Amino acid sequence: MSDPTTNPPALAIAIDMVCHLIVKAREFDAQDVETDPDSGSNAADDGGVSILEAHGDDPTRAELVAFIEALDDDEQVELVALLWLGRGDGELEDWEDLRRQAREARNERTSAYLLGQPLLADHLADGLSAFGLSCESFEKDYL
Repeated sequence: MSDPTTNPPALAIAIDMVCHLIVKAREFDAQDVETDPDSGSNAADDGGVSILEAHGDDPTRAELVAFIEALDDDEQVELVALLWLGRGDGELEDWEDLRRQAREARNERTSAYLLGQPLLADHLADGLSAFGLSCESFEKDYL
């Protein structure tokens, strides 16, 4: 059996897709609760503070949901397994077991499950890091 630290298993999801999700999840996590839902204020006039407030019709959340739901089953399973790996539910040598558990737990609410996870972006980034991968170049190009 090969050593996963020197020969990590291949991912079924493209790293750019995970990195896109990480960047968008960070945008989503940066939001604050809505303080004045009936504000007649113009975001440009108040320094754009209301832009960082969460709204019911939040386009970032909608984009994340659409992105996750457009992934095939294997890619969704990998995201959940990466989340679990990144938050310390297993080690890289447990990858196949994490994938198996994610496949068994998979249902139609994967996007809601992922978006409900505190520190989603950080855990996905940590999961990639366990594979020796990072989103550094993606973030440079994106930002």
